[in-house]
Amino acid sequence: MIEIVFGDSACGSLKMAQNYGKGKYQGGCIGVIISHADGSKPSKREIKAAKREAEEKERLAWENAAPLGGSPANIYGFSLKLSIGDISEEQPGIKRMQALERLYSIYPNDEGQQLAQEILKSTNENLKKVKERTAEGESLRIWYSNQSDEMCGFYWFMYLLNQWEVSDEQVFIVKLPEWEAHEKGTIVRKTNWGETAPGEWNRYIELQKTVPQIFIQSCASHWLELKGENAPLRIVLNGQLVNSSEKIYDDFILREIAAENEEFQEAMIIGRVLGKYQLGISDSWVAFRIEEMIHAGKLTVMSSADEDMPVYHRRLKKSI
Repeated sequence: MIEIVFGDSACGSLKMAQNYGKGKYQGGCIGVIISHADGSKPSKREIKAAKREAEEKERLAWENAAPLGGSPANIYGFSLKLSIGDISEEQPGIKRMQALERLYSIYPNDEGQQLAQEILKSTNENLKKVKERTAEGESLRIWYSNQSDEMCGFYWFMYLLNQWEVSDEQVFIVKLPEWEAHEKGTIVRKTNWGETAPGEWNRYIELQKTVPQIFIQSCASHWLELKGENAPLRIVLNGQLVNSSEKIYDDFILREIAAENEEFQEAMIIGRVLGKYQLGISDSWVAFRIEEMIHAGKLTVMSSADEDMPVYHRRLKKSI
């Protein structure tokens, strides 16, 4: 079974899931983050207790997990960020690389350009392998969600499958539930498959279903429409993938900026937008929109980030 996901985190987690829970728990390196509201430094006792709690949680997760099985060679991750930028190309090429470079321009030392090149190269190599394997009759399973990049990836891949003329009952899909009720009486919401722990993947297999040719054709037709319009951004609205303006998320960013003092840390704004509103967008996109606000004169840069840090590790000032 070929496994298709649309993000690096999901790809890594799914590969771990194949053998997660197999054999005796061996332990490993565990890191914890502790912070106090007043900014005080956590004590050694607090750090030790937090590590012990994290280790116990990991041990229980391992012992309760059922290995998914399979080989890492069957897992293909496509991190094209198709919700952003030009999607007119038939095969990811220079326009997709430009969109990725633009998105990852927040990183220092040309890291964004290198990352974009690596993504494009691995994408086209993996597409060739998947096409060859499906032509030989192998089945594939696509994992997607309502998060915009995963939904775009899903429609894009259905567009390709329609061109490849895969047979009925060769394609399986698994959509991430919008919410889940856990044993402790809590409701858990994940925005994408990248938030899924290795020990959790196996329980979602029961949600998979086969898709007929007519469904693949319908998805392909919708992606063709989106390609034709070729808007700067795509979002999921009321469960539907639609084109949108780049400014769609700006109100959330401006709301958090308004709550700040005249000068503020840009990274704090980005963190709150991502954590508070659960929009399914990346830190790169929020940073890009703030950069546009700087160019428009709404904000002024008061300090620069360290050379080895993303550009948004700096202080800004409200201009108007």
